[in-house]
Amino acid sequence: MKNKKVTFQDWGLIDYKESWDRQEVLFGQTVALKTRIRNYKITSEGDEYGEDESTPNYLIFCEHPHVYTLGKSGKPEHLLLDEKGLKEKNAVYYLINRGGDITYHGPGQIVGYPILDLDNFFTDIHLYLRTLEEAVILTMAQYGLKGERYPGYTGVWLDPDNENARKICAMGVRCSRWVTMHGFAFNINTDLDYFKNIVPCGIDDKAVTSMQKELGKEADIEDIKKNLKHHISVLFDMEIL
Repeated sequence: MKNKKVTFQDWGLIDYKESWDRQEVLFGQTVALKTRIRNYKITSEGDEYGEDESTPNYLIFCEHPHVYTLGKSGKPEHLLLDEKGLKEKNAVYYLINRGGDITYHGPGQIVGYPILDLDNFFTDIHLYLRTLEEAVILTMAQYGLKGERYPGYTGVWLDPDNENARKICAMGVRCSRWVTMHGFAFNINTDLDYFKNIVPCGIDDKAVTSMQKELGKEADIEDIKKNLKHHISVLFDMEIL
């Protein structure tokens, strides 16, 4: 039985490692439950799980203090700061278990962590990424900005077809047994100077931008969260709790 219900949580400003640990707990519990349900259905032994037993889903929004994270396919040399430089920037650095290269998280950024069992929605990781991108694109449109995709890259961009291409939302996910974690980072009122200390997502010839920079004024991050959550729920046919 597919469970379309999704528990939404806003963790606010939270240390990156703490949020990673909390994600891992939810992710691990979901994968373990899914495995037990599957084994029960195969063996038909015991009566612990009924036919209506299903895995949970979560959608988490948060912000992080200054942090750089490097995915499994990334290159350490894409961090342009040494340990002293990190301290001077009041930033930390983690090697993590998502896909993708290096990125930055910081205050004024909507970081989204969907922990979904895609068996409850659709089992297509490319469609999953495109659907998250579409939610960001639709949200941007409400503020008069045209977000687009850049062929060959994940995330959401502005003017991807010319020399002024700039990225506003980065993505990097992990998926095991169709359960997802990690997610996206959408620049709202982000301090873009921190991107100068990395080769963002391994792309050294494209700029990074934010809603604030594009609009020419500080953006209402809570309003954007509300609209983004709505678009995610509609596109995934979720029931947000």
